[in-house]
Amino acid sequence: MSFRISADAIGTDNARRLAFLEDDYAALKRQMARRGIDLDAIADQVAAFGVALPSWGVGTGGTRFARFAGSGEPRGLDDKLEDCATIHQLTRATPTVSLHFPWDKPSDATALKAQAASLGLGFDAVNSNTFQDQPGQPVSYKFGSLSHPDKAVRDLAVAHNIDCIRLGETLGAPALTVWVGDGANFPGQQNFTAAFDRYLDSMAQIYAALPQDWSVFIEHKLFEPAFYATVIADWGSSYLAATELGPKAKCLVDLGHHAPNTNIEMIVARLVRFGKLAGFHFNDSKYGDDDLDSGSINPFQLFLIFNELVDAAQRGTPGFAPAYMLDQSHNVTDPIESLMNSAMEVQRRYAQALLIDRAALTEAQTACDALGAHNILKQAFNTDVSPLLAEVRHRAGGAIDPLALYRASGYRAAKAQERPPRGGSSAGIV
Repeated sequence: MSFRISADAIGTDNARRLAFLEDDYAALKRQMARRGIDLDAIADQVAAFGVALPSWGVGTGGTRFARFAGSGEPRGLDDKLEDCATIHQLTRATPTVSLHFPWDKPSDATALKAQAASLGLGFDAVNSNTFQDQPGQPVSYKFGSLSHPDKAVRDLAVAHNIDCIRLGETLGAPALTVWVGDGANFPGQQNFTAAFDRYLDSMAQIYAALPQDWSVFIEHKLFEPAFYATVIADWGSSYLAATELGPKAKCLVDLGHHAPNTNIEMIVARLVRFGKLAGFHFNDSKYGDDDLDSGSINPFQLFLIFNELVDAAQRGTPGFAPAYMLDQSHNVTDPIESLMNSAMEVQRRYAQALLIDRAALTEAQTACDALGAHNILKQAFNTDVSPLLAEVRHRAGGAIDPLALYRASGYRAAKAQERPPRGGSSAGIV
């Protein structure tokens, strides 16, 4: 029988911590009341917030040089869903899973949807893979996919994306995310204009296959595997493509896919303003696309992004409904621990952004009071909302301290026994 952390185990662990939580939450509530903030109302908003888990994220990642397999890592989609359910069980912040095809292609999508529902999970946007050749593939993506000079390659890539849409429909997913590694490694290797035109033509065919209520998320990436020039390298290229395609095409922002020191929060504001923000793939980066745990390097930047998002929501921006997902590679940590930490970190920055005194901020901005406006943001950022997050988890039946309970449960050791290695990786990363 497969090991699971029981509700009784969560209840027992929470009982040991509850008195301290009640004391800490009451103290924070009094502090917020002095600032005119209803902490219970904030808790309700935080409880409604969720971030999707990447199916590939529960497996051990790797680099171009090596991959060091972790014990008890998933061997297939059943194991991935089991790990994702455990993360949501403890954090109550990750109700959906984002699948990646063909890595996660099911033999019966209807049965998979029911299986996920039995674990308390739904499905978010599905992801296509045209950056990697599959066994028996008649043509290769080595030199591109949707923008490849050979129409046969482009047709294969388009057909795969449409297949992803059909699978996603059955699963109840709302969107398709498209990232391609297309580009050039050498000057002169490709005609930039022709490559972009071919990409747009291919994407137009995919766009035409979208269900009425679906969106397509265009994901950009500054570099890798195309190190000289990438077809969709930045938010400008993404925006141009999304505008060309139509209202169901939007721009996905991966926090690691930018040059160092890029003002990502300003990009967010621009995309919100023009109705083209699809949502986010959360992670963190020291140099470029490190896929580090969210908030591990620059938590203030993550907070500033949520400042823009909360501002847009509170202004009632038409059609504002961004999708949120974690997108990380866990090379030296237990993936479940990293994903729990990241989900709570994203939730933390959202909660802090809800604490910003918007009226005071607007007044300071209007008065050109630079330091005053900055300090209003820092007051919210410096507020320790840990008791708030723990209270939200406790009310929803999650763990007051998810990481401590997970480690004490022996989950990873149990999975190491249940999941002997089969050779290779089913994580889909390397």
